[in-house]
This record gives sequence, structure tokens and C-alpha cells, in this order.
Amino acid sequence: MLFKGFLIAILVLMLLIPTVLIQELIRERKGRQLEAIEEVSSKWASTQTIAGPVIGIPFMESVKDEKGNIEQVKQFAYFLPESLSISGDMLPEERSRGIYKVIVYTSNLKINGQFGKADMASLGIDPAAIVPNEAIIIFPIDDLRGIKEELRLTLNDSTYELIPGKIPGNVFGNLLMAKISIGDMNQSKPFSLSLNLRGSKSLSFLPFGKTTNVSIASKWRDPSFAGNYLPDQRQVSDQGFKADWKVLYMNRNYPQQWIGTNPDIKSSAFGVDLLVPVDAYLKSERSVKYAILCIVLTFTAFLMIELIYSKSIHPFQYILVGFALCIFYTLLISISEYLQFNTAYVISAIATVAMITLYVRSVFQSTRISGFIALTLVFMYSFIYVLIQSQDYALLMGSIGLFLTLALVMYFSRKAKLQ
Repeated sequence: MLFKGFLIAILVLMLLIPTVLIQELIRERKGRQLEAIEEVSSKWASTQTIAGPVIGIPFMESVKDEKGNIEQVKQFAYFLPESLSISGDMLPEERSRGIYKVIVYTSNLKINGQFGKADMASLGIDPAAIVPNEAIIIFPIDDLRGIKEELRLTLNDSTYELIPGKIPGNVFGNLLMAKISIGDMNQSKPFSLSLNLRGSKSLSFLPFGKTTNVSIASKWRDPSFAGNYLPDQRQVSDQGFKADWKVLYMNRNYPQQWIGTNPDIKSSAFGVDLLVPVDAYLKSERSVKYAILCIVLTFTAFLMIELIYSKSIHPFQYILVGFALCIFYTLLISISEYLQFNTAYVISAIATVAMITLYVRSVFQSTRISGFIALTLVFMYSFIYVLIQSQDYALLMGSIGLFLTLALVMYFSRKAKLQ
């Protein structure tokens, strides 16, 4: 019996090899899923980050070149809105690429607010150096492919058509822009803009206003609020979600106005991710982590049979049972690609339990022994299913379950004689 115990321990270690291969299979299938998501996103539009408009006012600055000569260089001073309000909804759509599902969306947004005084003096800019007829308004958008309508921004009483453009030392990424008439820089300038934008996976915002208010609603039931700020108010139900943010300029790490390329504006992004509610690969990967537990518990049950019923089990039969336990995971992965994970788990577990039980029944010609193995397997797969579903309490429940299992093994083996 001592020799067989060592032999079984070696078999358990050998069976770790197929479990590692199964984990590689999960990573491969998950990689294909990500490729499908990226492919659909590349044709629709990728993640989107929305910011309010920014006014850029050029001025001429005297600088010395390498030879010490003084030359005039055009610089831009950027001014963020005094207030910024963004409201609207996200309309999610489910697209497919082969067997994989991809979530995309169309957002309908209303953007409005106002610019305050453009205080050039506080930036140390000589008013005589300003080039007012080349002032621009900038509207950053991550993926310009998501825009399906011409954009017109209203500033004061004037309307400007926004077009793609570039600016020196760009810190905004992809952007739309238009030349504007700045008029009196000491007056407030209200603005408004309607935006119909496509995207995928997530919609984020940058708090460009001195006070930024964002309100987003959607029928999507599984949002994940991400980024630098969580919503001040949120409602999530089976009908969808609604979230409201309020961010002050003192909550971020860049000023309301600057010269050149200083700010790290992307670090202040916040918003919502549209998560697929059930990630079968993630749960499959978690279930494979318990493969060693399944093998050990099942082999322990067979050892108990040998001890209690004085039955002899060949090592080859241990190997076949171990392979059957490993095939459970390949069944789970393949079926979960077409059905919900819970349904796939039940089907795979029933198939595995039935196969091993019938095999034990044919080997021992005993309904009692095969029934004991069936109950052991049902308990084991039920226990692992609970662990997978209860991620936050998995360690606690797993520790208690293992303690109780060891207690039962010690109880039933207390009178067994090892030979």
C-alpha cells in the first residue's frame, strides 16, 4: 500500500501535464476572442475618449537659436472651459465574428458650457505678440472613424464646422478643429455641440471644465465604471444604468490654461466600460486551477475503496480515470463557446460523472462502490462550481471544504489497516 501511495503521487504529478496544456488551450482561445474583438473594433471604431472644446490662441515668442540669434517662433496658449456639461446615452449593439460576440455602441451626446476670460497676462504673454486672426478651437476625439455626421460647434453666436487638423506640439491626440474669431477675450463665451459617435468597449471623458458634469444612461445591464473618478450617483438595474459625475478642476493634475505641451491630460480620464456579462474563458481558467484538487480527491476515494473493501485497483485504471477528469475541462471550454457557462458546466460534469461511474461499475461489479464514486464526484463538481461562482469568498470556502474533506477521510480510514 505504501508503494502504491508513492505510485499514485507520481501519477498525480504526471496528470498535471495535461492540465497545463489545457490552460494553454484556454489562453489560445481567449487570444482568438481578443483578435475578433480588435477586428470588429477596427472596422467600427475603438474605445472613445471625449473632452470638451479647447481654445488655442497663438502668439509670437522670441527665442535664441543654437548660434545665439533671436528669432520669432509661434506658440499656442490653450484655455479650457469654465464649465463643461456632457449628457446623453449609449446604445449598445452586439456583433459577432465567428463564434465570438463583440459589444459596440453608438452614443448621442449633448455638450455645452462656456469659456471664461482668456487671461494672457497670467501666462506672461505680451498682448502685442498675440495673433488673433489665427485663433482656433480644438475638440479632441480618440477615434475619428466613429464620427458619422458633420460636426458644427456654436461659440457665442457663430457656428463653426470642425474638421481634422494638426497643431504644433499636440498633447490632445486625434482632434477636430476650426479657426475662430475670439472677439473680446475678457468676455464669457458659451458653446454647444451635438455629437453622434460610434465606439466599442468603453466611453471615457476628460474633465476639461473648471466644473465638469457628465450624465450617461444606457440599456446595458453590466457596466464597469472605470478611470480616475467613480460616479457620484449611479443606478444599475435589469433595465440598464444611469451614472452622473461631477469633477472639479482641483481634482486633476493640470491647470485651466497653459503654454506648449506640458499637461498629461489622459491620466484624468473617467467613464464606463461595457463588459460582456459572462466571460466563459475566465471561469474555465479558474476551474482548471482546481484540477489538481479533483484528481487528488478522486484518487483518494479510490484508495479508500482499496482500504475499506480490500479491492485492488491497477495503476492503469487510475490513469484512465485521471484522463477522464482532464477531459472534463476540454468539454467545458468547447461547450461554453456555444452555450452559457453554467449550462456547459452541468453538461460536462454529468458526462464525466456518468463515464467514470459506469467504468467503476464495470470494473468492480458493485453498485455500492460505483454509487460511492458517483456521490464523491457530484460533491466535488458541485463544490468547485460554488467556488467558481463565489470569487470573493473562494479562499474561505475552499479552506473550509478541504478541512471537512480531510476530516471525513480521517474518519473513514481510522480503522483501516495499512499493509
